[in-house]
Amino acid sequence: MTSVVVVGGGLAGLVAARRLAGDGVDVTLLERRGELGGRVRSIHRDGYTFDRGFQVLFTEYPAVRAELDLDALDLRYFTPGATIARRGHRSTLADPVRNPGSFLQTVLNRDVTLGDKLRTVALRGDLVAKSAGDIFDGQDTSIEAYLREKGFSRRFVENFAAPFYGGITLDRSLSSSSAVFEYTFKMLAEGRIAVPAEGMGAIPDHLAARAASAGATIERDSEVTAVDGHEDGATVEVGSETLSTDAVVVATDPKTARELTGVEAIPTEGRGCVTQYFSGPERRTLDTGRKLILNADDDRPNTVAPMGAVAPEYTPGDEQLFAATVLGDPDDSDDELASAVLDALASWYPEHRFDDVTLRHTSRIPFAQFAQPPGFRTSLPAVDAPDGDVYLAGDYTQWSSIQGALRSGQVVVDEVRRALGQ
Repeated sequence: MTSVVVVGGGLAGLVAARRLAGDGVDVTLLERRGELGGRVRSIHRDGYTFDRGFQVLFTEYPAVRAELDLDALDLRYFTPGATIARRGHRSTLADPVRNPGSFLQTVLNRDVTLGDKLRTVALRGDLVAKSAGDIFDGQDTSIEAYLREKGFSRRFVENFAAPFYGGITLDRSLSSSSAVFEYTFKMLAEGRIAVPAEGMGAIPDHLAARAASAGATIERDSEVTAVDGHEDGATVEVGSETLSTDAVVVATDPKTARELTGVEAIPTEGRGCVTQYFSGPERRTLDTGRKLILNADDDRPNTVAPMGAVAPEYTPGDEQLFAATVLGDPDDSDDELASAVLDALASWYPEHRFDDVTLRHTSRIPFAQFAQPPGFRTSLPAVDAPDGDVYLAGDYTQWSSIQGALRSGQVVVDEVRRALGQ
């Protein structure tokens, strides 16, 4: 029987393991940690759920539709739109098509112009009609230049685009690829954003269960220290043991993948963020419903997500739970960051006090995404870049997203099938 070792139990590795096992391949997945998921994990503590940073699932990602049973994940949905906040001021900006209750507030919103609202509707129509291939293979520029070319105002860029897409790309300057903007805007127009009731960690758990059902063997706490590809197979070193196999799929984090394979094209320069989770009494509502709050002033914090309102299962009782995300890899202590977040909230909600709000968890992620400047895809490594029968799976072969990770798992399986004559 053909055998394949998958190194790494993130989303890409789990997809690859399930699909290969489904083909009748003898698959062993090795994960160095005691838990699966890579960058998509959750912590459950004292009745709370804390995701590893603020993450959401775009329900219309094609690979999400192909790889996940969304009903089984029991999703909880954000409301389309956002609350724009700055000192002494809040306003609502929503999609009037899917959130008609916010129509009047959106029409009267002065943080963006009437022309911006009309351009947004037109852009939505244009991008829904475009394919992913047209988007990623087309002309690429920065998000900031793209919006300027489309005629969007400075108010729209500063008050909405910078914090909202700063949250998606971890780049508030909007210097990231416009292809990423177009594709995610298209997905938002066609679908929704959500989290599983049990946290984002439910996604790798779900994929692992499907992989095991297909026949894959999953071994945790198994750190691979070396991979060597040959023309007729490969070897994997795990502790003092050397495994021989027909092929290896390296689906680790980018830094480890580069160390194991020697492929210099794997991007290891990334963007980070810090997400802090706060709880407060039920009465301490943020008056945003299930919409994100965007900081129009700065990135301390860039966004605030009302997790308790979106997914009540994230809390042990009726209290509020919200996640505040600061961009970058700041040196500030957890308490210093928390103080800045609470000061910002107090300035946005002067009618409330926040002295009864408690910091519950801080998640620091120095490498949350790899950098995605205009044209970044031309420099990404090919799936078969390593020597011999060693292959790459990870969002760094596609683009930095859950879609990129899942899709990379699909693509690597096609390559392994071809190489092994499956």
